Amino acid sequence: MPKEIKKYDFKPSVKPQLEVISLQKLVAEHKQELVKPHRTDFYHVFLFNNCSPIHLIDFNPIQIQPFTPLFINKNRIHRFDPSLKYEGYLLVFTDNFFCTNSSDFNYLQSTVLFSDFTDNQGFQIGNKIFKQLYNICNAINTELTLPADKTQHAILKNLLHNFLLISEREKLKHNFVELKIGADFDQALRFKELLEKNFKKLKNVEEYAKKLNISEKRLRKAILNTMDKAPKKLIDERILLEAKRLLAYDNKPIKEICFELGFEEPTNFIKYFRKHTGKTPSEFREEFIQL
Repeated sequence: MPKEIKKYDFKPSVKPQLEVISLQKLVAEHKQELVKPHRTDFYHVFLFNNCSPIHLIDFNPIQIQPFTPLFINKNRIHRFDPSLKYEGYLLVFTDNFFCTNSSDFNYLQSTVLFSDFTDNQGFQIGNKIFKQLYNICNAINTELTLPADKTQHAILKNLLHNFLLISEREKLKHNFVELKIGADFDQALRFKELLEKNFKKLKNVEEYAKKLNISEKRLRKAILNTMDKAPKKLIDERILLEAKRLLAYDNKPIKEICFELGFEEPTNFIKYFRKHTGKTPSEFREEFIQL
């Protein structure tokens, strides 16, 4: 078991913060790191060629189908298939590259490609669309070989945006529901951002509603209408996800994990974890090690 979950940040020296990388080259040069659980502060877009690995994202094994894309939001923990049979492209970029205005930020938060409000399963695309996306990757790489000038960032961003829009259109054809942008979505997005920053110390709906300056009733309505879940369920899911990450991928003692997640006593954490998973933290850790 690793001492901690490795986190990779985008290299500050890389300008612009956008890269298209050959998957074959990536696994050849970094196979030791890729097969270990890791998280990044940037977005991943896989464009798989003729291969079918099983990619693990936060305990969810994704069976890849040949000639499909896969989108992974920043700060997710994922791990490459130990077989390392990957072919195609990996496109990575940061918020700093894509978000030049508030509309760009809202797009990344609301698109079905990266949104935490939807699942991140891969989806089939036709040969024509695959070639179109593949050509965009090649166009990005070609542009990156040219000397940087005042137009390069705009050109690269437009190419990336086109890639995302084409992919989004294809994903919506597979019965993925487009999110309804409006007051409820705005409140849900604010809640999710606040939850991500505070789940270790705030654990009840009342505290979040107070920080958002809205009533608990209004918050419940917004979350139910947007995600079809109660806000308390989302709070519990976020706490449990982090608990599972630490238990599975970190060798910290359970007592230390308990305090890190904001529980005052280990017994409280053990009861909470068993209530929601049917297992004690020790049982979950032992079962995961044996997988």
